[in-house]
Amino acid sequence: MTFGLTIEKLLMIAFIAAMLIGPTRLPVYATTLGRWVRQCKEMARGLSDRAREELGPEVADVDWRALDPRQYDPRRIIREALFEDAPRSTESIDPDRNTAAQAKNGPTPGQDPPEQAPATRAESATDARP
Repeated sequence: MTFGLTIEKLLMIAFIAAMLIGPTRLPVYATTLGRWVRQCKEMARGLSDRAREELGPEVADVDWRALDPRQYDPRRIIREALFEDAPRSTESIDPDRNTAAQAKNGPTPGQDPPEQAPATRAESATDARP
């Protein structure tokens, strides 16, 4: 979250602040700012260490990057779901698909072979001619 701040705007703010503070007080303010930044870093490090200690070793092994919601691109998820090899079940809701899968793979053990599918009109017309 940059709140609309760009590098140019930050440099302009820093330049104006340096002009207002002046060359005599600038080193004092710079060391004070550096001290505050160091203290914030130490507090953040201490907070993360304490959280790691209190949550225990099970949380330390979690790959948090894998749980980052920004990585979930709906287009990628759909693409992977459509093009991955889906596990084939032995029974399908569509009986024609079930017959086609059995014809390709053969019947599963303990299952009767599928019946022959009825001929299409084109096949019936060519077979009916003498």
